[in-house]
Amino acid sequence: MPGFPLFAVLALAAVSASQEELIDDILSSLSKGASFLEEEHQNINLDGVVGFLILQAELKKAVLTWPHTDPVSWAQRTSAVALLKRLDQSLAKAVTALQHNDPKYYREFEPLLTWRFWLVPQEWSSTDPSLAYSSTRTMECYDEQLSDKCMTLLLGTWKNNGTPCIVTKSCRDTMTRFGCPHYSLSHQLLYFMIGMMKGCSSMLKGDMRASRVNMTERHYQKIFCSNMMKSNLETIKDGFSGQTQDIFIENILLCGLAGFSDFYKADWLQHIFKLQDQEVGCFGRDERVISQIIGDELLEQLQPQRRVKRREKTLRDGCSSHMTGVAVSALGGYLNYYLTEQDITKRPLS
Repeated sequence: MPGFPLFAVLALAAVSASQEELIDDILSSLSKGASFLEEEHQNINLDGVVGFLILQAELKKAVLTWPHTDPVSWAQRTSAVALLKRLDQSLAKAVTALQHNDPKYYREFEPLLTWRFWLVPQEWSSTDPSLAYSSTRTMECYDEQLSDKCMTLLLGTWKNNGTPCIVTKSCRDTMTRFGCPHYSLSHQLLYFMIGMMKGCSSMLKGDMRASRVNMTERHYQKIFCSNMMKSNLETIKDGFSGQTQDIFIENILLCGLAGFSDFYKADWLQHIFKLQDQEVGCFGRDERVISQIIGDELLEQLQPQRRVKRREKTLRDGCSSHMTGVAVSALGGYLNYYLTEQDITKRPLS
């Protein structure tokens, strides 16, 4: 590399080597996750299937853009192609099983059940700490039923041959409310992402609030992800416990998919790896969390008027369907980010 000082060349080589190792680790983890899907495709719930479909979209982009400039990189791409082939087969079975096991949810969320729906970032930006709320509500802002209703209005699945991109006042007010915590916050972001991917061009039309007059959908995404970043940083500071692991990874998945690259922190990647069961391949197989989930599910079955959450399903091995789907798609995001970063010679030296 003429014109480059030796120490800079060595630094670039070191970064490249460490990223190659991380890509190996990601591919190894994803291969185990694919084995889990192959075993459990009949039982995995909608959220879990969607997570694997997002991974499928991420891998399809990865194999197209893979910088195969050396034998190691070429071998990694070959592994990714083989992994993608396995996913293509098992996801076809999983989607068919979902249609049979849960026809209502299948119909309502059918547009999401193809990798083609999910757009992978083409460019990256960062969150802004100054956009973090000074305080957040202690309770969630709304329930999953309202979230589902607002999503189906966007997707056009609220009735047969329904008009898509409908935004009611209650949906818009709820999805733009500031100060929401946890899953409300991530679902607010997901709402805007789904609207964008569906091609809904005027989601904020009809918002008459003077303070929001110049707000765009992208502004809301940046506000939500800046607060999800704050939440993740607090989770790390307070100790990475069972109750916060799922939302921590969900934040990485969604904000990474929205193009905020500062979520792809190397130490956060290690936290995700640690949550994988090395034998079964799933994520979230924590005995304490499992007993809590099973207790909650029994309680919900004993109270039939309460709707069983779509969000979670504990599978035969005590695995979390939701966390597994979220984790594999977050890992797919890391993979694509590292691949875009790999041709490091094009970046200015810091």
